Amino acid sequence: CRDGPNRSGTRCLLTVQSHRPHFIAVHCQEVGGKNYEASMSHVDCFVKELLSSDAMKEYNRVRVYLDENYKSQEHFTALGSCYFLHESLKNIQQFDFKAKKFKKVVGKEIYSDTLESTPMLEKEKFPQDYFPECKWSRKGFIRTRWALADCAFDLVNIHLFHDASNILAWEKSPSVYSGTRQKALGFVLDRITDQRFEKVPYFVFGDFNFRLDTRQVVESLCSTATMQTVRLGDTNEVDKLIFRESENDRKVVLQLEKKLFNYINQDVFRENNGTLFLQFDSELSCFKERLHELEISFPPSYPYSEDSSQGKQYMNTRCPAWCDRVLMSATAEDLVLKVIIGRPSQIHVESWIANRG
Repeated sequence: CRDGPNRSGTRCLLTVQSHRPHFIAVHCQEVGGKNYEASMSHVDCFVKELLSSDAMKEYNRVRVYLDENYKSQEHFTALGSCYFLHESLKNIQQFDFKAKKFKKVVGKEIYSDTLESTPMLEKEKFPQDYFPECKWSRKGFIRTRWALADCAFDLVNIHLFHDASNILAWEKSPSVYSGTRQKALGFVLDRITDQRFEKVPYFVFGDFNFRLDTRQVVESLCSTATMQTVRLGDTNEVDKLIFRESENDRKVVLQLEKKLFNYINQDVFRENNGTLFLQFDSELSCFKERLHELEISFPPSYPYSEDSSQGKQYMNTRCPAWCDRVLMSATAEDLVLKVIIGRPSQIHVESWIANRG
């Protein structure tokens, strides 16, 4: 969930009113937005308004974990994990990772700032050497564990590394960024399945920053175009790539820069829900034995425009991709499929398509 407070709050409440779920899990990344020092106070207001809304009055037990301590460079992840339990849900417990036992969930509690001292979750920030180009990364994960009746499961909020440059992402297939995300995701899976605690089914959902293979996408979109390379005069570094049609007055088909992916017709990414481009969505393939996913039946979810009047348009900053995902272990997938087959009205996965806020 990466909307601004108003839009994400509205979508959350509409979803609750429509489906009336018994257990709500909302995983947020970039809490406070890009200008978190100035905007973090709005997060607390958003949470208070959410809890006091009419749509949420039947949720009498709440756990909200917000990593707001941006002054701690060593620990700050800007992650937020919010859980709401309906009053009709009788038998639910949350795991205490320090005491190594489940505890009954009672009342409404909000935690922020120093989540490191909260025993009801595990929070880790990725080591700095995972992404040396970034002076200070906020990427990491938060893990909570729940027991509903006789079923225990983990919910993991994750934020992996982004593509810093379209040019660098284009140079190699798969890109260097893909390898960095693979390393970080492997780190998370190893942590949540190690020997410290009993292994249970797990759901990992958040911003994986998975991208389409830029090199392959460009080759597909510009197969008949000619490429012009523009370099910086002082360093000879590639500044931009311009792909032009061989005929038709050499019309520009695609212009690629560090933070520009300007394709002539972005509608191709929405046609048939973007099915054509799923062949280039391959970052999950190396985890096929450890992570599973329900069928993707919607267009790429990133990067939609930040202008609310153009909410159905992509920004020309990155190649559209399915960055925000809901992934699960094989045992968790078994739980989901049993519910879907047995009681199709009881499960709903809401994909909130949002721009980076």
